[in-house]
Amino acid sequence: MFGVQARFARSDTTVEGPSTGWIRTADSGHRVTYSFCPICGSTVAYQIDHEPDLIAIPVGAFADSTFPAPRVSVYESRRHAWVVVPSEMDHYD
Repeated sequence: MFGVQARFARSDTTVEGPSTGWIRTADSGHRVTYSFCPICGSTVAYQIDHEPDLIAIPVGAFADSTFPAPRVSVYESRRHAWVVVPSEMDHYD
């Protein structure tokens, strides 16, 4: 799986509107609960069980062309060949 996400403190974040949940177990063995828009099916947010104080939101959910670039890259080996990851990021695979 490849994606770009922003993580926020759950206490500072509100996700509004209806959503449909789905839980999967990641390669790490941790459970991830995804919230999807019941109308269009887009991922709205997700919660990683081992990080209960954070909420992850796909960057594509923000209509902001000035959204800051990612600082951390994980699972780079799974990215599409056309994705270029800046070298100044922290890298984990």
